[in-house]
Amino acid sequence: MTDAEKPFVGQDAAWQEWLAAIASERMHHAWLLSGGKGLGKRAFARAAAAELVRQPGAAVPDVETHPDIHILDHLPANDDEAKKKADGKPYQTKRNITVDQVRGMIRRLATKPTLGDRRAIIIDPADDMEKGAVNALLKALEEPPAGTYFLLIAHQPGRLLPTIRSRCRVLRFAALRPDELDAVIRRDAPQADATARSAAIAAAQGSPGVALDIVEHDLGGIHALMMRILQRGDPDFALRGALAEEMGGRPARDRQLAALELARSVLVQQLRDAPRRRQLAIIDAYGTLTRLATQAPTYNFDAGLLIMEIGGLLASAAMPREAAR
Repeated sequence: MTDAEKPFVGQDAAWQEWLAAIASERMHHAWLLSGGKGLGKRAFARAAAAELVRQPGAAVPDVETHPDIHILDHLPANDDEAKKKADGKPYQTKRNITVDQVRGMIRRLATKPTLGDRRAIIIDPADDMEKGAVNALLKALEEPPAGTYFLLIAHQPGRLLPTIRSRCRVLRFAALRPDELDAVIRRDAPQADATARSAAIAAAQGSPGVALDIVEHDLGGIHALMMRILQRGDPDFALRGALAEEMGGRPARDRQLAALELARSVLVQQLRDAPRRRQLAIIDAYGTLTRLATQAPTYNFDAGLLIMEIGGLLASAAMPREAAR
């Protein structure tokens, strides 16, 4: 697969490690794609699976239709959402990857690969599997069928059982450089002008997913307000009110989810240089935001209350007033 064919930018070290493993005689059967959300692990996993099953001299296969590439991700929340998916419309998903999905995948492993001698199983993300699914997967990892290779995407590897992690070879995904982020935005959001690209790059901290969300959902103003809250707090609720106004009265669900991811990103940026007491406050706020981000795709949150909650969590992690002066 040439650089032009790859659907991701950066991560050259991880890609070369994957290619070297494919070419080796003793390729490990389970891989953990580890790194923060938005670094391109999803696109990498699909490109890696396509490269794994590609026949010598053949074109890169279509990941979605190839019979030897199986992807386990979040199913539609119900029959109505499944119909929306079939119609190509936005749809809500279940909160977890279920045990039935994993068991169904395991049943497929009783047969040999269809077109070659290799098959790829992508779990996206593995840290969203429910408990029964994790236990079922562990059995498959302990006794993998010949020619079957697992790619487990993990935004938070610590949520996986040690017994899962210990059976995987880890591919670590690094934050992208500013020039790489700029290339991603130019490719995927060509409508963004130089000012929008610069703001997105500054806020994304190396995450192309966050950068594209900022551009796509016009979150530049929201990012500026979030940073002001973190710098000075919000004792009179004025900045939280401005945040709600910037978000709008009836924002799309995708914009709310993007704002949640942005809030988590700006908290991570603050963590490294914060004093111990503030680090604890940041970690606590980040944990609550993570819970909200997990619930938001399926819960019917009031948009105004949600953005005020986000602002309150950022205010709770704000720089101490004496340090902000």
